Amino acid sequence: MGKNLAVLASGNGSNAENLIRYFRCRESAEVKLVLTNRAEAYALTRAHHLNVPSRFIDRHAWEEGTPVLALLQDYQIDFIVLAGFLARIPNVILQAYPDRIVNIHPSLLPKFGGKGMYGDRVHQAVIAAGEAESGISIHFLNERYDEGRMIAQYRCAVESTDTPETLAAKVHTLEYTYYPQVIEQLLQRC
Repeated sequence: MGKNLAVLASGNGSNAENLIRYFRCRESAEVKLVLTNRAEAYALTRAHHLNVPSRFIDRHAWEEGTPVLALLQDYQIDFIVLAGFLARIPNVILQAYPDRIVNIHPSLLPKFGGKGMYGDRVHQAVIAAGEAESGISIHFLNERYDEGRMIAQYRCAVESTDTPETLAAKVHTLEYTYYPQVIEQLLQRC
């Protein structure tokens, strides 16, 4: 029997959609719930179009954590996947899901990580630093931004002609290809 996944996303939700579609074709897991901390997040629309229950959780509920944990338990969630989620996860959820919350970051951590480093901010910093490569980092979540135990990293070249937009496209390709596969491998070990 497959695992029940919750995907947390704050914005566009392209990674959330990719995960939903990927696991629809697998027996290992199913995305049962999409949560967001932004009422205007397009991730809600994507989930709706794919018939996956989704919820906006207001700031107070996120900070308290208990209402979110209750919702996760109502949906019998086994594993939590962050996909462009920008809010801090409360300790009550971290404690309830040890080694069962994963995050993806659009750089090769520990470089260009931490609070405030997300999306194009990361790609701009990578280019400004003259890095020869970038990529993605998939890691378990802990109480500090982008410092959880590393699971996998995948790389791409940074060309002298790259812009934040072209680098983002390369990184998105890595995300869409590898994030679902790594999650599936983790689920086989749980």
